[in-house]
Amino acid sequence: MDYVYGPGRNHLFVPGPVNIPEPVIRAMNRNNEDYRSPAVPAMTKTLLEDIKKIFKTTTGTPFLIPTTGTGAWESALTNTLSPGDKIVSFLIGQFSLLWIDQQQRLKFNVDVIESDWGQGANLEMLASKLAGDTAHTIKAICIVHNETATGVTNNLAAVRKILDYHSHPALLLVDGVSSICALDFRMDEWGIDVALTGSQKALSLPTGMGIVCASPKALEASKTAKSVRVFFDWNDYLKFYKMGTFWPYTPSIQLLYGLRAALDLIFEEGLDNVIARHNRLGTATRLAVEAWGLKNCTQKEEWFSDTVTAVVVPPYIDSSEIVRRGWKRYNLSLGLGLNKVAGKVFRIGHLGNLNELQLLGCLAGVEMILKDVGYPVKLGSGMAAACAYLQNNIPMIPSRI
Repeated sequence: MDYVYGPGRNHLFVPGPVNIPEPVIRAMNRNNEDYRSPAVPAMTKTLLEDIKKIFKTTTGTPFLIPTTGTGAWESALTNTLSPGDKIVSFLIGQFSLLWIDQQQRLKFNVDVIESDWGQGANLEMLASKLAGDTAHTIKAICIVHNETATGVTNNLAAVRKILDYHSHPALLLVDGVSSICALDFRMDEWGIDVALTGSQKALSLPTGMGIVCASPKALEASKTAKSVRVFFDWNDYLKFYKMGTFWPYTPSIQLLYGLRAALDLIFEEGLDNVIARHNRLGTATRLAVEAWGLKNCTQKEEWFSDTVTAVVVPPYIDSSEIVRRGWKRYNLSLGLGLNKVAGKVFRIGHLGNLNELQLLGCLAGVEMILKDVGYPVKLGSGMAAACAYLQNNIPMIPSRI
C-alpha cells in the first residue's frame, strides 16, 4: 500500500530506481522454482550472452550478483586488487565519494583526484600522474562514468587514450551504474577492464541485481589478487559456469525473469535507439532548464548527462522544498541535492523505460512547483522549449510504421 494514496500514478523522475515496464512486472509475477532444474541454467546461459551486448563486449565475462551497485563495486575491487595496492580514483560528486570511501575501507592506497562538483574528472592530472609512474606502481584507475549527484558524464575514451599514450598497464575500473543501457558505452573499444551496473537504473528493473563484466585482463588479475572475498568471489561463479549450472548460491528467480523481459524490450527497440532516446530526453530537459532561467549544475556541455539533470536554484530557494512540494502536491518524485549541493540543486532523472510525453508531464510539474516556491518562472516556457525540440526530433515508432 502506498505511504499516502494519491490518485493516478506517482511520476517517478529520480535518477534511479526508475519506472518498471509492465511486461517486466508481468514477467516477474511468478512463483519460486527450483534453480537447479534445467530451466534456470538454460535461461541464465542466454542472459549471460545477452548481457555482453549491453556492455558492447565480445571478450568480457559477466556476473549476475544478487546485490546493489555498492556490492558490484566491492566485487570489482576485491577480485582484481590486493590490500595496499595504489589506485587513482576521481572525486566529482556523492557517488564517486562513496566509492572512494569503500576503496579506503578495503585498505587500498587511494590517490584521490578531486574536482569541483559540477566538473568532470581532471584528466590532465591523471596524465601527469601516469607520466611520473615509470615503475607502474599504480594498479588501477577507478572512475564513475556518470555521476548522478551533479549530472556529469566522463569521457572514458579519453581515459583509455591517456593510459595507452603512457603505455601504462593499470586496470581501468568503471562505475556504469547510471550509464550502461542509456549512454554510449563500449567496453572492448575503450579497453575497460571491469564495468558494472545496477538493475534499478537504465535496465528498468527493481533493485537487487549487481551486474559486473570483467575483461580477460581483469580475470587474470583475479588469480593473484589477495583481497578477502567470499560472497563476491568470481572464482566461485566461474566454477559453476564450467559445470553448466551457473549459480554458486541461490539467485533471485523473479529478477532473472525480469531481466530477460527487460533485455528483450531493449533489443526490440535497439540499443542504439535507446541511447538516442536518452539523448533526446536529456536535451529537452536542458532546454527547459535554460528557458526557466536556471543553470545546470554541470559546468561544461562536454560533461552533460543524458540520464540526469541537476538544476541549480537561486540562493533564496531551498531545493529540498522543491522536492517536498513535488511529492506532496503533484505526486512527482524528483531527486534531492546531495552532500555539497544539498539545498542548492534538485535533480530530474530521465532514464530507463521513459518516453518524451512522460518527460513533458514532469517538466510541467516542475514549472508549477517553481511558481509555488516563489521563483518567477513563466508557465509554459520550459515546456515550449522542450516541445519545440522534441516535435522536430522524435522519430516514428518503428513497429507502427
